[in-house]
Amino acid sequence: MIERASGAARPDMTIVRVFDAPLHLVWKAWTEPQHLAQWFGPKGFTNPVCEVDPRPGGTLRITMQSPDGTLYPMVAVFNEVVELERLVWTTSVEHEGNVSFDIRQVTTFADRDGKTELTLQAFVLRSTPESADALGGMEIGWSMSLDKLEVLVARA
Repeated sequence: MIERASGAARPDMTIVRVFDAPLHLVWKAWTEPQHLAQWFGPKGFTNPVCEVDPRPGGTLRITMQSPDGTLYPMVAVFNEVVELERLVWTTSVEHEGNVSFDIRQVTTFADRDGKTELTLQAFVLRSTPESADALGGMEIGWSMSLDKLEVLVARA
């Protein structure tokens, strides 16, 4: 198991996107389950379970379902929530009963003349050699999710 100090300054992934949608709409898409379920996860995935309690100590529970029917449950705990500005949560991913990795996600939101700039950073806090494939696909998975979010907020 590889462990990093939780205060590590360098993110393992950073994605910045500008959405042609107002800040409040993009925030709702991240914090309300009926919206989050529509875009979270890679292309072709659905979310039959999506529960969000966006407050410090609250949880984010999502079960992604791949096109072949495989279920990928995820539970995260919100560490920080600053309405319309910042969401920070930590996810522990298990495989066969063992923690394969822990990730802290930091998402910031900023108004840019009626559009919304979103910055998503991921800090891998702990990982195993077996988690290398999953972590290697993190950026493409998030990029596909954000593509779906872009379509969702454009329709609103």
